[in-house]
Amino acid sequence: MPRSRITGNFIDKTFSIVANILLRIIPTTSGEKEAFTYYRDGMSAQSEGNYAEALQNYYEAMRLEIDPYDRSYILYNIGLIHTSNGEHTKALEYYFRALERNPFLPQAFNNMAVICHYRGEQAIQQGDSEVAEAWFDQAAEYWKQAIALTPGNYIEAQNWLKITRHFE
Repeated sequence: MPRSRITGNFIDKTFSIVANILLRIIPTTSGEKEAFTYYRDGMSAQSEGNYAEALQNYYEAMRLEIDPYDRSYILYNIGLIHTSNGEHTKALEYYFRALERNPFLPQAFNNMAVICHYRGEQAIQQGDSEVAEAWFDQAAEYWKQAIALTPGNYIEAQNWLKITRHFE
């Protein structure tokens, strides 16, 4: 039984009902419907912190999904899980792959910037200011891209860019 039918979360159930209605109305192939079911179940598992189950669902959705735009969101969510697990190199990889398919994902740019900023902070703690500056410069570039896509968002990043004189 799909996860979306057994979970007790009100929001998940509501989302599942609306999604099922849309899947009936919008003409889609059975493969697209199955890919979406795996994606939806992955989101549900992810929201509950069941990352291994979420990844299994996302990988299956990737196997079935052919639309690059839809694949970008699957890849982005896989990146989120790797970020949550502290696997930053893998997370960056998945964010890059998501952006290759959909360059209009400001949240992917933001998350990449956060990882780079974190690595810059780590380099400072290790006493390597040169490496830290390189990471901060990369974080700045990613935040600039996120802000360019959604100018009203990422206020803290905008403030950091101004304070550190990375904003031009």
